[in-house]
Amino acid sequence: MKIFNTLTRQKEAFKPMDPQEVKIYACGPTVYNFIHIGNARPLCVFDVLRRYLEYRGYGVKFVQNFTDIDDKIIKRANEEGKTYQEISETYIKEFWTDAKGLNVREASVHPRATENIDEIIDIIRTLEEKGYAYAVNGDVYFRTRKDQGYGKLSHQPIEDLESGARIAVGEQKEDPLDFALWKAAKPGEPYWESPWGQGRPGWHIECSAMNRRYLGPTIDLHCGGQDLIFPHHENEIAQSECANDKNFATYWMHNGFLNIDNKKMSKSLGNFFTVREISEKYDLQVLRFFMLSAHYRSPLNFSADLMEASKNGLERILTCVEKLRDLEAKASDGPRTAGEQGNMEEADKLRGKYEEAMDDDFNTADAISAIFELVKLANTTADESSTREFVSYMETMIEELCDVLGIITEKKEEVLDSEIEEMIEARQQARKDKNFALADEIRGKLLDMGIILEDTREGVKWKRA
Repeated sequence: MKIFNTLTRQKEAFKPMDPQEVKIYACGPTVYNFIHIGNARPLCVFDVLRRYLEYRGYGVKFVQNFTDIDDKIIKRANEEGKTYQEISETYIKEFWTDAKGLNVREASVHPRATENIDEIIDIIRTLEEKGYAYAVNGDVYFRTRKDQGYGKLSHQPIEDLESGARIAVGEQKEDPLDFALWKAAKPGEPYWESPWGQGRPGWHIECSAMNRRYLGPTIDLHCGGQDLIFPHHENEIAQSECANDKNFATYWMHNGFLNIDNKKMSKSLGNFFTVREISEKYDLQVLRFFMLSAHYRSPLNFSADLMEASKNGLERILTCVEKLRDLEAKASDGPRTAGEQGNMEEADKLRGKYEEAMDDDFNTADAISAIFELVKLANTTADESSTREFVSYMETMIEELCDVLGIITEKKEEVLDSEIEEMIEARQQARKDKNFALADEIRGKLLDMGIILEDTREGVKWKRA
């Protein structure tokens, strides 16, 4: 198995420190809003990374954080007249709604920045003692130039980095390249007590602290979006290695950017879409399938045409699995035929093709092509005369390989409009009877079926999620 390592800019054989517990850290969301489809790409890609490692027999400890204190969270809280906790809690819940829709598995641990303040302070104190950090009026900064390896991930010489660096208003840095480890609290902001006064952590130090606490000073693999290479991941390496005197991460994986109709996604261009908005038009399994249809390092272009193509491709797989299940229920228990044996051997070759693609830097695009070949083989060889053993073999293999990609192979049952109307009527009656528990129960059932209700002056309106 080979992984393209951003650190060395080449494919390398994957050799974890301990095959029983591969340590992976993936940067999670800053929870101040719904996640957008650009956020969905690393969620899906690195979920597949974890699934495939487990498929290959590795044990995996997968940590993905929530940044639950940040300038954007504070700004949102002030705008809505809420606490930062209320904002972060709201959007962590919304994150899980979208993540489950995308069939993203929960990480082994989902730590929050605010749960790790003591660890953050400990690392900053160590950096200060070693001369890598300095305090100015309650702020603490990292001395970037003191770290001889700085720039090794982004492959930028310090001179180039220097030309783009600046000191913002209110900052008191020794050098424009230095970055904040701890920020003194401004009036009205949330804060924690520290050796440098009341304040809160900088963004970069949060991930270093959570890495160390839950995975140790050295991890096998760190992953995230391409936009995080610099400065976030570069700064993580600097502060972690200077504090711990150990290599931080052996492998670094970064997914490519997502564009919208060949343009960069931007609110100003009006082409900014949340996962929630996409879910109103498509089943999120279609979005996941789309995310995996290109190699994770390649730029990916989102468009209505490509989503429709993904929808049709996914439908092809689901229809095949449904057909195989029907055939299995009716099939005979006799021994497999010589022809079936040959087709099963052909299926094994296609599994090998799938694994070869995934072993080559997790090439999900070619892995999906192998699944399509399996589907074609199943569609052309399995029929009413097939034995149960053969049909089951083909069905199980397609399901297993899809599961590694997080593709659910069961078709959602289409709910009739008449059934929905009957349930809404029953809910309305329950509300009239002041049986609010039953009304909420019906609403919950409808939501599970993908039906969203909206109570208006004109009555109850509904739509499919």
